[in-house]
Amino acid sequence: MYGKISGLKSSQIKRLERLYRRSVPANQILTRELARQMASISYEIGRQVGVLVNRKGKIEEVIVGERCKIQLPDLSGHRTGAGRLKGLRLIHTHLNNEPISQDDLIELILMGLDLVACIGVNNQGIPGTITYAYILPKNKDGIGWQIETAPDTGQLEVDFLTLISSLEEELSRNISGSSMQYKDRAILVSVTEGPRWKEEESLEELKELAKTDDVQVVGKVVQRVKKIDPRFLIGKGKLSELVLMCRQMGCNLLIFNNKLTPAQVKNLADFTEMKIIDRGQLILDIFARRAKSREGKIQVELAQLRYILPRLTGKHSAMSRLAGGIGGRGPGETKLEIDRRRIRDRIARLKKELQNIRKEREQRRRLRKKNELPIISIVGYTNAGKSTLLNSLTHSNVKVENKLFATLDPTSRRLRFPEEKEVIITDTVGFIRDIPEDLLDAFAATLEELYEADLLLHVADISSPYLEDHIKTVEEILKRLNLDMIPKLLVLNKKDLLPDDQVRRIEKKLGGIAISAIDPSSLIPLLDHIKEIMWPEAFSIQVI
Repeated sequence: MYGKISGLKSSQIKRLERLYRRSVPANQILTRELARQMASISYEIGRQVGVLVNRKGKIEEVIVGERCKIQLPDLSGHRTGAGRLKGLRLIHTHLNNEPISQDDLIELILMGLDLVACIGVNNQGIPGTITYAYILPKNKDGIGWQIETAPDTGQLEVDFLTLISSLEEELSRNISGSSMQYKDRAILVSVTEGPRWKEEESLEELKELAKTDDVQVVGKVVQRVKKIDPRFLIGKGKLSELVLMCRQMGCNLLIFNNKLTPAQVKNLADFTEMKIIDRGQLILDIFARRAKSREGKIQVELAQLRYILPRLTGKHSAMSRLAGGIGGRGPGETKLEIDRRRIRDRIARLKKELQNIRKEREQRRRLRKKNELPIISIVGYTNAGKSTLLNSLTHSNVKVENKLFATLDPTSRRLRFPEEKEVIITDTVGFIRDIPEDLLDAFAATLEELYEADLLLHVADISSPYLEDHIKTVEEILKRLNLDMIPKLLVLNKKDLLPDDQVRRIEKKLGGIAISAIDPSSLIPLLDHIKEIMWPEAFSIQVI
């Protein structure tokens, strides 16, 4: 039995317990006998009474609420999945004989219940009007549920199993066949106090991030608020709408463009019973999938552990104290504390490994200096074409993909000029807006390559509608890394995607060099500029 039973007489508790002996025919919503018994008990104790019934008609839980509301137990252990409902229906009483309430509809949506039915109780404790609601597979006219009414249980002429089977069949049909290739289907969410258009632009980038992580995006939602809700970030009404959309479209994931606090993640997950991640966690997951080298894997694991540590929370008996009793008395240590200690120990070991990697890199850099080879590092916004440029300049075969963060591990190649001069050119990880601080710290070993650079080639996608924002983001990150004093050359890549006159206007405005990394002939002006910067005794050029 679930709910507060304090204040009830033992005879009343026994009457409630006898509800477990009742059953409902599989094809009926409820029976006259069950309605009468629930109405009588509810009237006697002055509280709402509810039952959760499975599809076989067995009562799995009896719930005691308050006079005007009822609270459901945790149902996370029950069936779930794309296009599937919970396999449970809620039947409960309304002491004022009122119809289904907004709270009932929210429970229906958030829990993914098969159906919610309310038994109106009159002033003599006799069941009256029956109102029931279920989720609609398609959001018709902006309403995602259907409410039906019957004067009494005898006029509930509906085949429950047929109704639920047809609902689930249509919910499953709403999930496109192409979704089978995706493990996760998500709705992207952005909550802002600023302009809506700016957040919609940002969600486009989040969509690309999700695509890179093999997540199918089926919807995007922007909510503009006067003040951010510190508990849920988003209003409960909007959150219920989001969950309804997820039920209808078979989504299992909500991705927030905002940075969520540990408490917000927990509150959102508890409220929606869905997987909740934010932009930072999505980026971390992409890095975890794409890291190949030992160094890259260490850096990603370090960032993930730093992200997880403040988000560890104790829950249920699994977090009870382990020590105690004869021979074991004392303060003890919770499982949560053990987990935190293990993570801190692991972070310390990973930091030590990164220090060793830095020493190895330092030795390689000293060797380069001994050979007096200048170093050029390619930096820029992710997916700007940095690896493609490296391949074209050095005739290499570094992996190139039209996805964000295709390159995580630094790659160095020699670039030889016709004048018998050589440089080391290095491709580094791409930058992105709002990169998690822990991730930037974890990749310090990779980014150390930049500190030894004699020149930074800042590659930007000239065809991007967010070109200037991307350039500004990279410059801000370079400033955070104290790299803004190294000479930079702005390279505007992908000029083949724009008309020539537009390319010339952008070149003049931003002071960069327009190229197409896939067209070797367009690289000649760039190479000339590099020579003039690296060997100023022979040439002179203004560097941005």
